[in-house]
Amino acid sequence: MRILLVWILNAVALWLVTLVLPGVRVDDELSALIAAIVLGLVNAVIKPVLVILTLPATVLTLGLFLLVLNGLLFWGVASLLPGFHVDGFWWGVGGALLYSILAWAFSNLLAQEGRR
Repeated sequence: MRILLVWILNAVALWLVTLVLPGVRVDDELSALIAAIVLGLVNAVIKPVLVILTLPATVLTLGLFLLVLNGLLFWGVASLLPGFHVDGFWWGVGGALLYSILAWAFSNLLAQEGRR
């Protein structure tokens, strides 16, 4: 049940990103739900491997390369899914950053609710 709630909250976070950033769009609610699950899978499976492979660049840039990596993954997921659109790399970086902040905030709210 909790994973379903996290998935829906991540879709809401993605929808909020589309309201704030004009370069990030989803066609409908189903596209937002699918994009949220694909982003979650990419962040859980592919991102850790890429973080390890790009560790020298991350160390040289004092961690700023992780923003580039997040933006590329966000943009890449949008290029794979037909109902999710990101207009370019910088929109991907901004979208990934805002999506991460919103998903983190929703997760914290959910965790605090679980402690009560």
